[in-house]
Amino acid sequence: MTAQREWFEKDYYKVLGVSETATAKEITKAYRQLARDSHPDTHPGDAAAEERFKAVSTAYDVLGDDTKRKEYDEVRRYGPSVAGGPGGFQQGDGNFSFNVGGEGLSDILGQMFGRSRRGQGVGPQRGTDIETVLNMSFVEAAQGLTAPLQLTTDASCTTCNGSGARPGTQPKACSQCGGRGVVDDNQGFFAFQSSCRGCGGRGSVIDYPCGNCRGSGIERKPRSVPTRIPAGIADGQQVRLKGKGNPGRNGGPHGDLLITCKVSPHPLFSRDGDNLTVRVPITFAEAALGGTIEVPTLLDGPVSLRLKAGTATGSRQRVKGKGIVTSKHTGDLIVTVDVDVPAELTPEQRSAIEALAAATTVSPRQRLFTGED
Repeated sequence: MTAQREWFEKDYYKVLGVSETATAKEITKAYRQLARDSHPDTHPGDAAAEERFKAVSTAYDVLGDDTKRKEYDEVRRYGPSVAGGPGGFQQGDGNFSFNVGGEGLSDILGQMFGRSRRGQGVGPQRGTDIETVLNMSFVEAAQGLTAPLQLTTDASCTTCNGSGARPGTQPKACSQCGGRGVVDDNQGFFAFQSSCRGCGGRGSVIDYPCGNCRGSGIERKPRSVPTRIPAGIADGQQVRLKGKGNPGRNGGPHGDLLITCKVSPHPLFSRDGDNLTVRVPITFAEAALGGTIEVPTLLDGPVSLRLKAGTATGSRQRVKGKGIVTSKHTGDLIVTVDVDVPAELTPEQRSAIEALAAATTVSPRQRLFTGED
């Protein structure tokens, strides 16, 4: 049990600077480098270097052997009393701990009775995400927007700096669990761990809570969050700002801020992917004779568009590069023309149209009856 307890208490992966999923080749490479850097022959009389060399050698002695490494991983995972392989059992500290198919019987019983050998305290917890809606105009969405976002959210208490303790005092280690956040519970042959009731699993207690946050370490307060919305954002699209959410608990990281963009419609333009669409009226003469007209764009002012003679109402023209501009793509402006038929005519207009009608010898509806194209 002495070796197993030493394994349980020491992180050999950390000693060698490798991950727990490192390959045998990576472990050997790390060991050789560290051994070379701390070898007593290269540091004569350096006691610290000698200790580092011993620690590195001990770590490699375990992790460099596949069998020992497997046993070490089991000890680190389940505790020093459960190593022995799937389907076996070990006796340690006067208690039996069974391991069935890789899961300890004490774990199974602990799940049934709300306790576990692997019970752990409440460690650092990530803060919750904040969701909010940002209303913006059609033009702002196309251009992008940089502005402070005003929110009222959870924040670390300014009085106690998030400790939860009254200024001038500090949280202290829980006497019931010794600061571990868990307590041992021996039930005959079986040993369990459960979250400490004295500290709620945090490992510390507060004798004198902060008067502002009442010991939570959190308070509600307004704050301004610098926000940059990228150009070309679409209605309903979400932007995530990392670490701008609610603060974590027990030293955990902040959550994220999720901003849903609500884009108001434009009186002239609509959006189709990265393309912009607009409807432009033209006169009968422009449709019949063709010509050059000016059409509006969203951000760059009017541009010229050439119409060919005989342009029909509802026809679509494309203006390259005048749509939505994003970091990956630039859309086009799609212009749909509508031939404007005046509701009232001046005498001159009526005479001109009557002359056109008189000069028209073929009805456009003739093919409907003759079958001709």
